[in-house]
Amino acid sequence: MNSVEAARSGVPVERVAAVRAFNRFYTHLIGVVGEGLLETPYSLTEARVIFELAQRDVAEVTDLRRSLDLDAGYLSRILSRFEADGLIHRDRSPDDARRQVAGLTGHGRTVYRELDGRSGDQIGRILSGLPEDDQRRLVGAMGAIEGILGERRRPPMYVLRAFGPGDFGWVVQRHGALYAAEYGWDATFEALVARVVADHIESQGGDAWIAEVDGEPAGCVFCVRKSERVAQLRLLLVEPSARGMGIGGRLVEECVRFARRSGHDELVLWTNDVLGAARRIYQRAGFELVEEGPHHSFGHDLVEQTWSLKL
Repeated sequence: MNSVEAARSGVPVERVAAVRAFNRFYTHLIGVVGEGLLETPYSLTEARVIFELAQRDVAEVTDLRRSLDLDAGYLSRILSRFEADGLIHRDRSPDDARRQVAGLTGHGRTVYRELDGRSGDQIGRILSGLPEDDQRRLVGAMGAIEGILGERRRPPMYVLRAFGPGDFGWVVQRHGALYAAEYGWDATFEALVARVVADHIESQGGDAWIAEVDGEPAGCVFCVRKSERVAQLRLLLVEPSARGMGIGGRLVEECVRFARRSGHDELVLWTNDVLGAARRIYQRAGFELVEEGPHHSFGHDLVEQTWSLKL
């Protein structure tokens, strides 16, 4: 798409240019524009055909053409070359003699393993030069591109993981920013979160989890030791962009499981009545309201609540 076509499409020209620049960068990075992919005699399209055939014993040629979105004549020429080189065999379909099927020979599977191994080694070298956080960001960004542009958009997926470097700072920053934006709470709330995080790190009691979506933190929860018998759930948070995925309930569930495994008899939490979405999560998990009362904190008149779950 040139600048005139971009203007006609209604898409800003600079966005079109950015995508085209990324395409040039990435194809150069993985060597697609060279004589052969991964220093082999095969082009990118030919390698895609080999990879596709390797996923099954035989494939109907019409299905292969459809899945790869290739011109019938172009695919036929590729298959003819592969057959002459001993990479594939072609036969009539046992279900319909009018249809042709193709499959890799033993030599073809050897070529596939070489291509697959070289591809894995190449990506491994690229990733090994990046810090762990950058690797997660890169994979997450690629997942986001696939999810947005893919023909069958996959639903966003999340994982729960342990805390890593920088995550505790993220908890403090996101609590401060989100509660200020959504409830108008002042900096004293962020200070409270910072103290809770610091106490958790220094005491090394309890556990904490990060929910991650497409390689980026999207939620968190802490389970801390309040006493020998009682554990406390603290700092539950889910990013607005990740709400509706069940992350809040899953984080609470993990906290409950940990408290039970640790031998506690009760799990408690402190919240405020304005946090309606969080309260519904607690109720679904079986928590019961045991105490509430007015107080003034974080620049507002609030109603604090204590909830309890018998384990």
